[in-house]
Amino acid sequence: MGGFIFKPLLYCYILLGQLAPVKPAAKLPHPIHVSTSNIEYNVKDNRFEVICTVFTDDFEAALVKQYHAKTDLNKTEMHAAMDALIKEYIAANLKLSADNAPVKLNYLGFEINRGSTDIYLESDKLPPVKKVDVDASLLYNLFDDQINIVHIIVNGVRKSEKVNYPDKRVEQVF
Repeated sequence: MGGFIFKPLLYCYILLGQLAPVKPAAKLPHPIHVSTSNIEYNVKDNRFEVICTVFTDDFEAALVKQYHAKTDLNKTEMHAAMDALIKEYIAANLKLSADNAPVKLNYLGFEINRGSTDIYLESDKLPPVKKVDVDASLLYNLFDDQINIVHIIVNGVRKSEKVNYPDKRVEQVF
């Protein structure tokens, strides 16, 4: 009786096994386009510390579209070239002002973290702030359904806002 079941299963395996794809399926795009910007005023150092997080595949596509350059954020040998592109892209798409004065953000670097890219920035020293304005247009050059979530933390008080394309302005008073 065992041979009766075994033979059809063997035939199915032989036939269907040959039809199975050799290459894994292509990576499917994710259905949501979102980034986060965490902007915290460090009272000890009197400076803003910023971490922007974006999906790596989307970010690479945005860099390619903007600069028409080959991008690969994972390749070590391309790290310096990627730093230059990211620095320019972030400077154009994330603007910060404190108490109505523009704040220069210094690019520190980036790292890949499980499918997302974290971009690190910090400001020069500033006096304590009461009002923070952010213009966040990350990935707007790529998606018309992009959402940017902006978290601003001053003196331990966190205020968050969701910004949908094409809006980009966040204003918070502390």
